[in-house]
Amino acid sequence: MKFAVVDTLIVAAACMIPAVSHLFAVPLYMLNPMLALLLAGIVLGNDWRNALVLAVLMPLVSGLLVGMPAAEKMVCMMAELATVAGLFHVLERRMGTVHSVFAAIVAGKVVYYALKAIIVAPVVLVGTEWWIQLAAVVLWGGLFAMLYKREK
Repeated sequence: MKFAVVDTLIVAAACMIPAVSHLFAVPLYMLNPMLALLLAGIVLGNDWRNALVLAVLMPLVSGLLVGMPAAEKMVCMMAELATVAGLFHVLERRMGTVHSVFAAIVAGKVVYYALKAIIVAPVVLVGTEWWIQLAAVVLWGGLFAMLYKREK
C-alpha cells in the first residue's frame, strides 16, 4: 500500500511539472525534475524494482496526460531513468551510496543523449547548458545521498 501512495504522488508530481513550469515561466526541465522525483521514490520506497516502475511510469503518464515530454523524448527519458534506478541498485553495494548515485546519474545521461542522437536527431542534441546539468546532478545526487543514508 505504501508503494501505491508514494508512486501515485510521484507520478502526479511528474505530471504537474509542465504546468508549474508554464505558470511561473521557469524552464524546470533544465533541473531534471523527473530525476529528482525518481531519487525521491528510491528514498521513500527503498525498492529498486519500484524505482524501475517509476522510471517508466513518470514520463509515460506525463506524456500521455499532459503532452510533455514528447513521444521521442519520452523514450529517451524512460531509458535514462531506468538506467539510473537499475545501475544504482547494482553499484550501491560495491561503491557505496555517494559514488554509485553519481555514477548512475552520469550513465543515465549518457544513455539519454545516445538515444536522443539516434531518435530525435537532427534536432539540437543538447538543449540545456552543461553547467546547469552539472549543477542539477550535484544538487540531486548530493541531496539523495544524504537522505538515502539517513533512511537506511
